[in-house]
Amino acid sequence: MNLESPYLIIDMAQETFTHKGEFQLESSELLRDIQLSFITHGQLNAARDNVIWVIHALTGDANVQDWWSGIVGEDKFYDPSKYFIICANLLGSCYGSTQPLSVNPDTGKPYYYDFPNLTSRDMANALELLRIELGIHQIHTLIGGSLGGQVGIEWAYLLQEKVKNAVILASNAKTSPWTIGFNETQRMAISADQTWGENDPEAGKKGLEAARAIAMLTYRHPENLANNQADESDKTDNFRACSYLQYQGQKLAKRFNALSYWTLTKTMDSHDIGRNRGGAAFALSQIPSRVLAIGVDKDLLFLKEESQFIANHVQKGTYREIKSSYGHDAFLIEYEQLKYILSSFYLENNDD
Repeated sequence: MNLESPYLIIDMAQETFTHKGEFQLESSELLRDIQLSFITHGQLNAARDNVIWVIHALTGDANVQDWWSGIVGEDKFYDPSKYFIICANLLGSCYGSTQPLSVNPDTGKPYYYDFPNLTSRDMANALELLRIELGIHQIHTLIGGSLGGQVGIEWAYLLQEKVKNAVILASNAKTSPWTIGFNETQRMAISADQTWGENDPEAGKKGLEAARAIAMLTYRHPENLANNQADESDKTDNFRACSYLQYQGQKLAKRFNALSYWTLTKTMDSHDIGRNRGGAAFALSQIPSRVLAIGVDKDLLFLKEESQFIANHVQKGTYREIKSSYGHDAFLIEYEQLKYILSSFYLENNDD
C-alpha cells in the first residue's frame, strides 16, 4: 500500500493523476502524459479491503454521489463511512481526463480530430495505472453500468483475484450490431452539423443535441414515453415527446462536447472482451471474481440476454433483473430494486 499517496485521504475533492510517459493503446497508437480525474469518498479501513470502485456510463463523471445519489452517499447503500469509494473520469471523457480537447504534448495544440480511437480495454488499462498509483491491492466491489460495465468486465479480466466482486449493470461482453447501429446514427447526426470538422470546442454542438435525442429513445422504453410524454388533447403539432427530446439534447450539449461523445461511442462499438483471447465465452471463463450481472427487462439497448450471457460464462456468475418501464436507464433510477439485488447478492455470499 502506498501510504504516502495524498489521494487516499481525499473526500469530495476532484484530483488529477498524471501518468508520465507513453501509454500504448490497443491500436498500437500512443498517448503521452495521460491524465485521469477522480474523486474519492471515505477512507480505507484498517484491513484495506473496503474499496468500492465505480465506473461511470457514457456521459457520466467522477462525482458518483451526484449521478447515483440513491446508491452512493451518507446513509446510502455504499456509505463512505463504511467504504472507500472511488470513481475516475474515463479516458476520453471531458471532465478532467485526457480527451480530444486536451493539449497534445507533442504539438502543444488540442488533439481535436487527431485524438485516437479508444477501446474499453484501453480505458481499463488506464484505470489500472491509477489503481497502482494509489497503492490499492484489493477491490471489494467493482461496479459499472452500460459503457462503465463494459470497462468493468474488461478490468475484472485484467485484475483477476485483485477484485472480489464485479457488478456489471445493463451491459455486455461484446457490443451487438444493434447497439453499434444506434451509435452510428448518433455520429451521423453529429457529422451532419455544418460546424463538424472545425478546430473549435463548440464544433458539432447542434449535432450533439440531435445525437442525444436519438440516444434517449434507446435509454427509455416506449411504455415510459407513453406514461410520461403523452398528449391529452387532440394535438397535431408541438407534442410533449418532441419538446422532451429537444430539452434532453440541449441539456447534454451544455455540459458535454461532441468530440468526446464521438470518441466514447466508438469505444462502446469496439468493446469485445474476447478479442484476441479466444472469444467472449472463453475470456469470461477466465474471470475468477464473483460476478453479478444485472439486466433490465425492458432494456432496448443492452438486451437482458446479454447480461445473462455474462453470468452464464464467468466462473462464479449470478444474474438478477430490474423490472422497469424506464428501460436501459433503470440502473440509474430504480434505486430500491437495485439495493435489494445488491443486498441479496452480498448476503448470499456471506459478504459485507
